[in-house]
Amino acid sequence: MKLNDLVQHISHTGASETDITAITYDSRKACAGSLFVCLVGAWLDGHTYAESAYQNGCRAFLVEHRVDLPADAVQIVTDDTRAALAVIGADFYGNPADELHLIGITGTKGKTTTALLTAAIMTEAGLPCAYIGSNGVDIAGVHEATANTTPESLELHRLFRKMLDAGVRHCVLEVSSQALRHHRVDGVPFEVVAFTNLSEDHIGPGEHPDFEDYKCAKRRLFAEYNARTMVYNADDPYSDFMREGFKGKQISFGIQNAADYHGQNLAQYRSQTALGVDFDCVHAGETTTHIEVMSPGAFSASDALCAVALCGAFGVTPAQAAATLAHTPVQGRFEVVEGLPGRTFIVDYSHNGLALTSALKTLRAYNPHRLLCVFGSVGGRTQVRRKELADASSAYADYTIITSDNPDNEPPEDVIRDIAGHMAPGAPYTCITDRREAIYTAVKMAEPGDIVLFAGKGHEDYQLINGKKLHFVEREIIKEACAEISK
Repeated sequence: MKLNDLVQHISHTGASETDITAITYDSRKACAGSLFVCLVGAWLDGHTYAESAYQNGCRAFLVEHRVDLPADAVQIVTDDTRAALAVIGADFYGNPADELHLIGITGTKGKTTTALLTAAIMTEAGLPCAYIGSNGVDIAGVHEATANTTPESLELHRLFRKMLDAGVRHCVLEVSSQALRHHRVDGVPFEVVAFTNLSEDHIGPGEHPDFEDYKCAKRRLFAEYNARTMVYNADDPYSDFMREGFKGKQISFGIQNAADYHGQNLAQYRSQTALGVDFDCVHAGETTTHIEVMSPGAFSASDALCAVALCGAFGVTPAQAAATLAHTPVQGRFEVVEGLPGRTFIVDYSHNGLALTSALKTLRAYNPHRLLCVFGSVGGRTQVRRKELADASSAYADYTIITSDNPDNEPPEDVIRDIAGHMAPGAPYTCITDRREAIYTAVKMAEPGDIVLFAGKGHEDYQLINGKKLHFVEREIIKEACAEISK
């Protein structure tokens, strides 16, 4: 594709008939024939890597200001390279999103669970549906990892093209506030959008300066993308704010308040090794469908209702949805790992105080013999979370094992010591640096009737230690420990 053709839909200065065979914002991947896009982030400025891209053979650059490069380097100058990337990325891949039915989900909690359940329901109903979000990417049974909940715009359009090539015409995306704020989904033609809930999160350096900025970023999905249908949580007080300015059809779901998809008669169930919740879904005030969900708590019912409502926007009935939900767990989100009789092992992504408090309170409602909690916190940042996590486990767990999460370049002993310093006086706990050892210890400690929550890692299949991702899948280690004890 000629560079002039590639940039024709963005405001810019500079011109060239250079052939572009690839677009990248990673200087290590730049080469002859590629366009290097200098993205400006919270911590890094891509302009500082332009020379490195040039040394790798790249001769075409999209910049916000001219960079000191040799004369044979073509520099296209635009006001905002992130906004421009969304446009040229779509054009480069032939605007594949225009041929897809796209569902966008935003909110503080529940995005991953709702999106994965939606994709499963749609697929089983005969509408093959891809997924993009925190758990990676799934297209027609093929999985790949992602760096962000919502990938950069260039990656999104590459994935959209991959969907079309695989014969998939529906896709559900988790849309993060950062994605909305940093142009990752600019121009994406969402057909149906959903709001799960809102609470304070992602506020601080490199993220949102305050809650108002966070809240307004979320609202952009509903105010600026012209979707035909909006699904919203009737139980969340911020729904009215999100709905303002939405011009399409609005569909509600809720448990506490009347809604188009209303959950009632909630009941929790517990087997020898599993937990869950079931309820009746009353749709349009008439049809009642019994639904069972393979994860515990009222929020699991709420997430399931949102998924049912989203699929309903494409003609899928609550009965069809219920058939899928009855056998569909969500990886890393209150995922039950079957192991030893009478003990319940739960893997969950809860990695901040709010999420851990919610998870532990939910498990408390099942009246366990004891509630054990295994958790850590990431290194190098989010120090505030460490106190919040310690407060949550001190208040709601009977016993806590503090261990590593993704320590990266911070000594894990320092992170653990920091958390332990915030544990409430008298709250029983122990510290085990090696997370595998911590998991084995928790499994061995578990007695009949106990529930053990392994918090923080969830779906992740690695541990980040000294800049390296080492293979680490919590559910596998739990099963190994159970098998060893059962010998």
